[in-house]
Amino acid sequence: MVVQYSWEEIAMAIKVIVNGAKGRMGEMSSAAISADPELELVGQTDLGDNLNDTIKDTAAAVVVDFTVASASLKNAEAIVAAGARPVIGTSGFTEKEVSKVSSLCAEAGIGGIIAPNFSLSAVLMMKFAADAAKYMPECEIIEYHHTAKEDSPSGTALKTAELIAASRVDARKPVKGKEIIPGSRGAELGGTNIHAVRIPGVIADQEVVFGGHAQSLTIKSACLNREAYMPGVCYACKKVIELDDLVFGLDKIL
Repeated sequence: MVVQYSWEEIAMAIKVIVNGAKGRMGEMSSAAISADPELELVGQTDLGDNLNDTIKDTAAAVVVDFTVASASLKNAEAIVAAGARPVIGTSGFTEKEVSKVSSLCAEAGIGGIIAPNFSLSAVLMMKFAADAAKYMPECEIIEYHHTAKEDSPSGTALKTAELIAASRVDARKPVKGKEIIPGSRGAELGGTNIHAVRIPGVIADQEVVFGGHAQSLTIKSACLNREAYMPGVCYACKKVIELDDLVFGLDKIL
C-alpha cells in the first residue's frame, strides 16, 4: 500500500532515509540532510539492515540510495513497494533497469529520481556537450573515477553519450582503425567512443573532446570533493515529492 502524505506534513519537514549510510557518499548525504531545515533524517540503513521495515517504522517519504550497482535495482524495488520515493545516486543503471523502476513508480503513482550525477557542473557539462555536438559531431568522452568505483563506463559518461547521439544531426559510427591492443580505442555508445580511467587521487572528472577542421574544443567538469554533490541531493529530496513519475537525470528537475 502506498503511503500518502498531506502538504501540511510535507511542509513540516520531508522525512528522509539514507541507504548506504556507511559509505562516504552516504555519510555526507546524512550530514547534508540533517543540516537542511526542510528535510528530516529519520533513518540510516546499510548492508544487513531491513530497508522495508525502516521505511514503514519511520514513515519516510524519501529514500536516498548510495549503495552499489549490483544492489541498486533491488533497493529501488523495495523503496517503491514500501511507499517511499527513491532518489538514487548509485551509478550503473541500465536502460532496462531504469524502465523497470519507471514502471514501478507509475504503478504506485509516486515520483522517483535516478541521477547519474548530482553535481551542477557535471549537468552543465552534459548540456554544453550536447549543444556542441550539433556543430562538431566528432568527439570522444574520457571519464576519471576512483579505483573503488564498481561500474565502467560511469553513468555520467553513458548519459553524456546518449545526449550527444540525440543531438547530432546525423547518426554516425566512429572509425576505430586497427587496434593493436583490443579495446585501446575504448567502448562505443551512440557513435561516441568512451574511455574509463580508474586511478587513485581523483573522485569524478569527465571531459568531452571535440574535433573539427583545424580546431578542437574540450568541455570538462571536475569534482574537487564529494561536497559538490550535496546541494543536488538535497534539492532532489525536495523535488521528488512533487513528481508523480520517475525522471532520469538531475537536468530534468532543475
